[in-house]
Amino acid sequence: MSQSPSPASPQESPHDALSLPTDRFLDGITELARSRFDCQTYPLQHLPADDWARLVRAGVLLPALPTEFGGRNSHAEMCQVVESLAEWHLPIAMFTMINTAVALRPVALRAGDRARREVLPEFAGHAPVICGFASTEPGCGSAMSSMTTVFTETEDGYHLRGRKHWQGFSGSAHWWLVAARSAEPGPRRYGYFIVRRSEGFRTVERYESLGMKALDYGLNEIDAVVPKHRRIAAEDRNLSAMVEMLMPPRAMMAALASGFLRRISREAHAHAERRRIGPGPQSAIRFVRYRLASIEASAVISAALYRCLLDDMDVMADMMADFPAVQALKTVSTERMVGAAHDYQQLIGGEGYRTNSSTNIAAQAFLDSRVFTIFDGTNDLLSQQLTEYCLARCDGRPLSVYLATHPHTAPAVAAHRLDLRFLDGPLRQEHLVLAGRAIAYVFAVTQVMRWAAGGSGGSRLRRARIAIEFLKADIEGVEREFRLLATGILDEPAAPAADHSTAEVPEGAGVPGPSRSIPLRPAAHAR
Repeated sequence: MSQSPSPASPQESPHDALSLPTDRFLDGITELARSRFDCQTYPLQHLPADDWARLVRAGVLLPALPTEFGGRNSHAEMCQVVESLAEWHLPIAMFTMINTAVALRPVALRAGDRARREVLPEFAGHAPVICGFASTEPGCGSAMSSMTTVFTETEDGYHLRGRKHWQGFSGSAHWWLVAARSAEPGPRRYGYFIVRRSEGFRTVERYESLGMKALDYGLNEIDAVVPKHRRIAAEDRNLSAMVEMLMPPRAMMAALASGFLRRISREAHAHAERRRIGPGPQSAIRFVRYRLASIEASAVISAALYRCLLDDMDVMADMMADFPAVQALKTVSTERMVGAAHDYQQLIGGEGYRTNSSTNIAAQAFLDSRVFTIFDGTNDLLSQQLTEYCLARCDGRPLSVYLATHPHTAPAVAAHRLDLRFLDGPLRQEHLVLAGRAIAYVFAVTQVMRWAAGGSGGSRLRRARIAIEFLKADIEGVEREFRLLATGILDEPAAPAADHSTAEVPEGAGVPGPSRSIPLRPAAHAR
């Protein structure tokens, strides 16, 4: 059983990385990632404690920690650390992000002072301490209201009992933030508790994942009593607190994608120039150039979304007001990661199917990126929630009109004369998912426009123009899928063919109630 390393003693010198200016702090982390953790040479293995200790000494956890507990307390640096690591080793970037944005951030933001003083200083030293978030359960994936892990208040604190699985660091984390529901009869209540592994968090099965080998996954059983001060302050009548806790890691997918796709674009272009096909380079083949353009567009889109994360959000604060932007950031960024990794592997050919190749990182890139459309909520679910969020704020207007006036989407609609009226008809559940994808693409167009305006030179404008053309093609693709659904492909086999393009859907037919994960609309304002 993994035990918590001893925290640094008060007599030890201050953390070397704590007093560095931001540029030198980030340069040190980037150089460490490049020199030791390059995914082309680093073994496909669970990250050893000694290597995690190297990263901790470089300061990868410090931006997530308040200054009074030995940290750097910086939203921008939290994002920049993850973005820099992702360029060289995507799983290690995710390893870091789980610790900072998923697990430590709620403790720093919501825990009481006694719990913060007990837990956070351990992460400000040099010891390779790990913290995870235990939420998902067997038989309970995204439907967290169905969780069976329960807590009972006792004289000594809270008794937690249940099972969790697919947590990053299932077998190695020293501290856990555990989500549970009350075992008491009556209205369902939820709670979030800081648990030391040795208090009763046990790994009973190890899972073998296809990619992301730096992280360990498995099945855990919990039977622990934790003191009362380690329950964090959060809404307990519904799951809104969990929704908010998942928003920072969802938003930071843009940081992961930005670093990862910068590397993929660089590697793909270099390979296409280096490889000879007949008398010329592979890059001379026009469809190869199309794939390279698609990869480059993905890199530009992710860079623009990352800039939105840095400039418009604060992962150190409550993020509920950023709900629609976060859903779009996560879904578009992760789609682009998978698509670009696939394009890159196609350019490499058979050699791109071999891990630890000396010529490319295509196999690792594709294996590692595939899971990101599932992490922190599947993209299908998040897309449906994005549509529901917008519909709840239309105030009787067609959805296309709402999008033409909302600050996240209006610039794109106006500048590119986007015709989104195909979204205005009756929307069944399948339409809600597709509509959310279209909304996210429109949001991304706006962000690429902002990214282009923030730079200078014709090259930046040309790259932005191409990226926007790919996004417009994605929107048109959703419109084609709407037309495909209108042919009745989901009707019962015996149903006669009919023209569904203008048919009215009976109220409530095939349309589920709004998701419990949609933020309620405040009376005073809505973003």
